[in-house]
Amino acid sequence: MITATEISTATQEDAWPAPPARSGQRLFVLKEGDTFLVADAFGDVTGEGDGLFHNDTRLLSTFRLLMDGRQPALLSSAVSQDNAFFTASMTNHPLPPLGETSMAEGVIHLERRRFLWNACVYERISLANYSDAAARVPIQLLYAADFRDMFEVRGQSRTKRGDLADAQVDDRGVALRYQGLDAVWRSAVVSFSEVPQRLTEGHAEFEVLLAGREHWTLYVEVGTTQTLPSRQRYRNAAAQARSMLRLHRRRGARLRVSNRLFQAWIDKSEADLALLTTELPTGPYPYAGIPWFATPFGRDAVITAMQTLWIDPALARGVLSFLAAHQALETSTFRDAEPGKIMHETRKGEMAAVNELPFGQYYGGVDTTPLFVMLAAAYAQRTADSVFINSIWSALVAAIAWIEGNMTRHGGFLSYARGEATGLANQGWKDSHDSVFHEDGSSPIGPIALVEVQGYTYAALRGMASLATGRGDDLASARWSETASSLAARVEQAFWQDDLQFYAIALDGKGSPCRVRASNAGHLLFSGLPSPERGRIVARHLLSGAFDSGWGVRTLPSNMARFNPMSYHNGSVWPHDVALCAAGVARYGDRDGAVHLLNNLFEAAAFFGLRLPELFCGFKRSPGESPTAYPVACLPQAWAAGSVFMLLQACLGVEIDAQADGMLINRPRLPVGIDSLNIGNISVGASRFDLAFRRVEGGVVAFVEPEGGALPTHVEVRL
Repeated sequence: MITATEISTATQEDAWPAPPARSGQRLFVLKEGDTFLVADAFGDVTGEGDGLFHNDTRLLSTFRLLMDGRQPALLSSAVSQDNAFFTASMTNHPLPPLGETSMAEGVIHLERRRFLWNACVYERISLANYSDAAARVPIQLLYAADFRDMFEVRGQSRTKRGDLADAQVDDRGVALRYQGLDAVWRSAVVSFSEVPQRLTEGHAEFEVLLAGREHWTLYVEVGTTQTLPSRQRYRNAAAQARSMLRLHRRRGARLRVSNRLFQAWIDKSEADLALLTTELPTGPYPYAGIPWFATPFGRDAVITAMQTLWIDPALARGVLSFLAAHQALETSTFRDAEPGKIMHETRKGEMAAVNELPFGQYYGGVDTTPLFVMLAAAYAQRTADSVFINSIWSALVAAIAWIEGNMTRHGGFLSYARGEATGLANQGWKDSHDSVFHEDGSSPIGPIALVEVQGYTYAALRGMASLATGRGDDLASARWSETASSLAARVEQAFWQDDLQFYAIALDGKGSPCRVRASNAGHLLFSGLPSPERGRIVARHLLSGAFDSGWGVRTLPSNMARFNPMSYHNGSVWPHDVALCAAGVARYGDRDGAVHLLNNLFEAAAFFGLRLPELFCGFKRSPGESPTAYPVACLPQAWAAGSVFMLLQACLGVEIDAQADGMLINRPRLPVGIDSLNIGNISVGASRFDLAFRRVEGGVVAFVEPEGGALPTHVEVRL
């Protein structure tokens, strides 16, 4: 039972203890739509880079549960396998006396179980008395809303903010409101299923009297409007939240392997992609990562779609639809926009809305536009979906026109230079300020032409040529093919460094090479631009000890200027980068090298709870030691979660061409420790079939089994 004797709007927040130091403590993430919640193992939010966020605004900066004014003792905490629920299990310290004796510690069980649905937090707080004696259990829930923009949370300072309204307190809830400089009202409304004994604008107190062996439950909701939480509302919303995540996971083919730990890695990666994928009007779209990038990014989504295209083409279609709909139509130096460019990033927060920053709809990514075209061509080959390609054809033509115009202005290479100081200084995937440099460590003067971007452009031009052929436009096809060939010749001449036996990372504004070896060249292999001989040479470098940390390919080898294994881009390991390098290495004939890189990342994933982070430090692997975490990496991150699928494709050698109604399985290899791998429900046109790979007498054999229909017309297996 609960006693409710006083409702008050007075505040006594200073009486509560400060949250304990959180250094090194694991954080737990939930996401649904444009809402996500980051909290610690207790389920608490303390404002240290965590909180409840909606549309790039932090709605809750404090959300703490105390028992008798103290943090309970933690027993365990976890997010469910499908990423739907967070649960923290706790117990009591000694409680105040009820009669003559106090309650001993460890007899009251406290559970917090929460999920997100329709921009609302649903939380169930349960108490269970495992003693035969009655107990008085004081519960306090502390809350606050600072309504900080995501960029403020990340450290951006502002000279002026909007206005916090007075809190509105009634008997079962508190409404906290803020009007931003964009004139938009933002709200965080905390509602309770029970009437608190005491309620203020910053906390609620419940005096719970538990008989021996008795249970008690409180339902709490945090949303934008006042609600009346209840068991039925909680159950109904939970069913819908779990159903949506299951729907995301059921798309595409299903992978099953003989190794239980490896299977768990696949399952976790699928669950993370489902968590990060948001259903937009244009279709499914993978948001980049939590907490800093829980929004549509162009580059990240395209690469994630490429990673999963062979097993789930629907994601690529959703990405292409969204990016085509948000293509730049005008020139803006503030947003680095030019007609035909594809979006780099979009934000919905206050600072973006009032143009304090350009990221409301920002186009400062030089690689996103060729990647967009590259993905469209790959999608067409994978699905033969000419109707959809025709629907975005004008966007593809505008994109390739921007690419060709940029190349004409910059000596034949696709290059970048930001329009204003508020934009990104570096506009490739390594977009930190210090990621592009000369051999001596000096910074180049722009415009900058990155080596991997030329590869993407080469693949985009070849892709457009193929698409034009399919539309019957042989003249355009021939022109784009010739442009691609000319670009490849220029890249081989300008970027290749004979003495390094490697490609320079970039050319500066004067056309001088930045003679730095970097993982960017692995992306060039992925595009197929290098000659066979040079491609194999680069592959050997990427697999050498200078690049290979033992956990994956480092972004820079250890003998380069600016190398720092703890940096963001200058010596760290990025799983998506490793996957692209592995795909490039396999493309140039070394499938065993791809298996090696897959094994590295799998062993790293085992130390990260089978959830690969955005990046981790690039320290050399030592026996008995684990990989070193990067402190502020996003976790989960879409293209990190998608990496396992690109790595598997690189190892298995599966190439699907629905336009030719065919499939090639080219010299397949299985990961180390796996004797069998099954891929169910692969679709190629009207065909649906299963693939099975088995390790037999030191080799790998492949089986193709139809699912109640015909196989593709052309199936070739090369062992």
